[in-house]
Amino acid sequence: MLSGLLIVLLPLVLGYLVRVRDPRWMTPINHGVNASIYVILLLMGVSLAGLDDLGGQLSRLGSQALLLFAVISTCNLTALWWLSRRLGLTAGTSAVVEGAPTSKFAAMLGSLALVAVVVAGVVIGLLLEWLTGSGLFALAERLAEWVLYALLALIGCQLRNSGMPLRQIVLNRFGLAIALTLGASSLLGGLLAAPLLDLAWNEGLAMAAGFGWYSLSGILIGDQLGPLLGGVAFFNDLARELLAFVLIPLVIRRHAALAIGYGGATSMDFTLPVIQQHGGVACVPVAVVSGFILSLLSPPLILFLLTL
Repeated sequence: MLSGLLIVLLPLVLGYLVRVRDPRWMTPINHGVNASIYVILLLMGVSLAGLDDLGGQLSRLGSQALLLFAVISTCNLTALWWLSRRLGLTAGTSAVVEGAPTSKFAAMLGSLALVAVVVAGVVIGLLLEWLTGSGLFALAERLAEWVLYALLALIGCQLRNSGMPLRQIVLNRFGLAIALTLGASSLLGGLLAAPLLDLAWNEGLAMAAGFGWYSLSGILIGDQLGPLLGGVAFFNDLARELLAFVLIPLVIRRHAALAIGYGGATSMDFTLPVIQQHGGVACVPVAVVSGFILSLLSPPLILFLLTL
């Protein structure tokens, strides 16, 4: 199992070692990450189509994802509410930011598009099974594994060249405290949910270690534990982002740490415009640092926990 961890971590480390001096190269790298995510989620949908009793399995997937989401969110919201009362972080004057989403529905479209890709993969898998009799499910899993290696290398490169120096991360005590609180409470939730989902303790922890990075957590879990649990991890973390879009405008004025923290890893990208729009520019560096720390921790932590 240790060799499997090293094989998957190696692309991430190699990508992190690459320093991009010309900013123009980051555009194709970012596009490569997005394309890889769509390809892997499509292949994950194809693999889901190969499960026996697909209807029953999808029903199980939904119920498990809902249970995992409820337990982890309860732990997250409780811990972040406690932190909000002690941290003293306040939001600035709300202002409409150029490029920020004009509605919650507009902000959710990117997330819903990924769900549509998984559904399309299931449909394609069923059609392939009907046409060929086999569905090429094993081939889909193999292709997803190789695309995953490329994705991890590109993500490592993104993290190295994100412009976030270590000094800035360590000195931002608000972002650091929020990230550690969200991470610890998520892992506690995963540990509590593990027996309810009939999972080993380390698998429960791994399912919770996506910290909202649904595109990556679903892929990593699916590669190690199969497409069903990969789907559970994906929809658990996706539900976090969808709830964050609704929660942030409602609570950021009174509980800024809770609003920023609940977005998890997405607070540095997908939910950042909503945080900026409703919390002001003072919340931006805190959100970016918190999201960056969780994004940096998530992939190696998931892989490490799955080897225990």
